[in-house]
Amino acid sequence: MTSSDARDVAAGTEPVDSGLRTQHSGLVIGVLALQGDFAEHAAVLRKLGVTPVEVRLPRDLEGLDGLIIPGGESTTITRLLRIYDLLEPLRERVRGGLPTWGTCAGAIVLAREAIGLDQANIGTMDIAVRRNAFGRQVDSFETDLAVAPLGEAPYHAVFIRAPTIEGVGPGVQVLARLEDGTAVAAREGTMVATSFHPELTDDTRFHEYFVELARSEKAR
Repeated sequence: MTSSDARDVAAGTEPVDSGLRTQHSGLVIGVLALQGDFAEHAAVLRKLGVTPVEVRLPRDLEGLDGLIIPGGESTTITRLLRIYDLLEPLRERVRGGLPTWGTCAGAIVLAREAIGLDQANIGTMDIAVRRNAFGRQVDSFETDLAVAPLGEAPYHAVFIRAPTIEGVGPGVQVLARLEDGTAVAAREGTMVATSFHPELTDDTRFHEYFVELARSEKAR
């Protein structure tokens, strides 16, 4: 164990196993880089041995094995999607089966119904999402969630001006709920949505979950 590994263990954040890095090498995951936490997602992907690509133009979608739409400001992201002619190419790729994960604002961008958003979004995932459902920035919070696909250990989730998932279609699986039953993570086929910010914690399990989805789709 290296000294840096020892510090990670002391802090309760084991380093990512080198076997994971080897398993995921060769994967290329795009991160929509128009606004928001794209750099933080890219850093986690690098830890997992995945090559991140910043997506700003339609040509950046070529050769991707998956795509992350990060948290940020959903109205700004959707406006920039139109400005950079990305809205339709993204919609086509996601509908075509490109594994895509939207976190916080990204979940709003993916949702079939985005309550409170006054601009066109990708709209491919059969969920209804409400913007800023918990209030303003000062109402942000953290909590532990039970997320079955991630194992028995609770997942510590960070909610910042977060949306909620208020409705799901028949093909959607809810992955996590708050104690009051509010859905905050879901999956439909190759699409995943989370109301929270996994890129802001040291727990890489949700990224591993999405990367494994992308790896499995690539192997088909």
